[in-house]
Amino acid sequence: MTATDRALELVKVAAEAASDKLAQEIIAYDVSEQLVITEAFVLCSAPNDRQVRAIVDEIEDQLRIQSGAKPVRREGERDGRWVLLDYADIVVHVQHEEERGYYGLERLWKDCPEIELPESARGAERTPLDEL
Repeated sequence: MTATDRALELVKVAAEAASDKLAQEIIAYDVSEQLVITEAFVLCSAPNDRQVRAIVDEIEDQLRIQSGAKPVRREGERDGRWVLLDYADIVVHVQHEEERGYYGLERLWKDCPEIELPESARGAERTPLDEL
């Protein structure tokens, strides 16, 4: 694991915040050896656009309150299907369940070390698409 302590702190805060808003299957990867632009990715999803937005808002609030961090870039918020929060040290992807299944970011980054998250920050099981 080569991500900095700061990046790991931000990952934990973001994951806890996402879990508090019932994000599904929260996963974090140390991408520091693969990318020069960031050290870690946090991935999570929600079954609807409203919940995606609620998760994004909570992550932003908690990172600002607990770590004094503000995103340097925020993309995709208008559609609420895939919102990317770039904090330089970490990038948080909050996806609608359909986008998560389609784009499969876990498959792209599976060779990177997974960052162990506390049990309370792993989120709910993903909702099978046929139950939506």
